[in-house]
Order: sequence, then C-alpha cells, then structure tokens
Amino acid sequence: MNSIEANIRDNSTKGQLNAIRNGGNVPAIIYGGKDKNQKISISKKLLKTFIEKENFFSNIITLYVDGSNQNVLPREIKYHIFTDEPIHVDFLRVLPGVKIKIEIPVNFINHEKSPGLKKGGVLNIVRRKVELKCPAENIPNEIVIDLAGTDIGTSIKISSVKLPENILPVITDRDFVIATVAAPTIMKEPEKPAEGEAVEGAEGEAAAEGADANTEAASKDGEGTKKDEKGKDASSDKKPAEKKPAEKKPAEKK
Repeated sequence: MNSIEANIRDNSTKGQLNAIRNGGNVPAIIYGGKDKNQKISISKKLLKTFIEKENFFSNIITLYVDGSNQNVLPREIKYHIFTDEPIHVDFLRVLPGVKIKIEIPVNFINHEKSPGLKKGGVLNIVRRKVELKCPAENIPNEIVIDLAGTDIGTSIKISSVKLPENILPVITDRDFVIATVAAPTIMKEPEKPAEGEAVEGAEGEAAAEGADANTEAASKDGEGTKKDEKGKDASSDKKPAEKKPAEKKPAEKK
C-alpha cells in the first residue's frame, strides 16, 4: 500500500494557496464518513510519482496526518490550465463495510495461447476499465482476463469474468462486451497477368494502333480527294471573262 505524509493547512485566501504551491506542495482535502472535511497539503514531487501509475485512482493510499493515519482513495485531480501541473487533489475516506464505485483497469494475459491471435486475429479492446461496486476494504488492483483458447469471433463479456466475492459491476441491466477477437483485415493486391498474356496483349494493342493509323490515313486521303473534286467543279462552273472590243480613237485633225 502506498503512503504519503501530509500536513494540515489552514488557509482562507488564494494568496495562501499559491504560497503552498510555490513551496512545492499541492493543496488537498479529505472527505467522506462522519468526520468533517480535513484540509491538507502533500508533496507535489511524491504525488506525481503516484499519478504516473496506471491504477492510481483504484489504489488505496495511506495518509499520515498529524500523527494518525487514514486510508483514502484519490477521486479527483485538478491541473493547471497551462503548465499541466497538479494543483489540487480530492481524497475519499475508506471506511470498513462501505461499498464504493470505482473503475478497475483490465489486464489481458496469455496472448500467445490464443488460437485466434495465432491465426493473425486482432484483439479489439472495447473497455480498458470496468466500473465496479466493491467494499472499500477489498478493492482489486485489476481485472484479469485469460485469452487462452479464444478463437476468431470470440466475444469476451462481463459474465465470463470471475470477480472477487461481494464485487459486482455497476452496469447490471446487460451483459456488456469487454473485448473481442476479430478477424484480420488484409488488402489483396490485383493479380498480375501471365507473361504470355502480357505479350499477346501488347501485340494486340500494337495491331489495333496500326489499324487505327491506317484508317485515319485513308480517311484523310478520301477527304483530300473530295476537296480536289470540289475544286474542279467549282472551276468548271465559272464562266470565262468576255473580251470587250477595242475602242477606236478619233482621227486627229491636221
């Protein structure tokens, strides 16, 4: 179990809170149960080492406050909007006999023993955490799911998971899916033609191109011939220019 030494704080202004933060500590509060809320501060450096753990919110922490210890659960952390540093933490008192709702991380084991994954299947994780309702003194660190024997098409539901005694899922109205073993998705490449087919295809294309070229040349020749004939017809239709008789000049007077 993790433990942190905490100090009681008595502040009422933002300036006092900022002074606590500037001193390398994070303001926090302990609430829950019959006792009053208690204002404390803890080391930011030590807190950040706990936050980095995946199951931080599902692990009980022992706080040593003013000579006494209290078991608590982290419930909420507030971060600075620009620096992303923790600036406040809420802790819930853990009291014996009280059930709480908490998200527990899921851990998958025996991947190598799954026939579906060996065939190239993919583990599709639907829920990485499952919310459970469990006694405060009996909170599991993780939910273990064994993949041994799972084949493609297998659907792992909450009903197939063995939970500890007195621990139930919060969702009880349906048998929800946690993960599935899905078939692989492979993109098939288009088949390449055989060498003989490729050569025949090339020769056929060349022959087709030659035929098109001959047809085009023939059509051009035909058009040229038609133009010549039209030219001759046009010339024959024209009448020869008529010659005018020469005008006689009057005789000069002597």
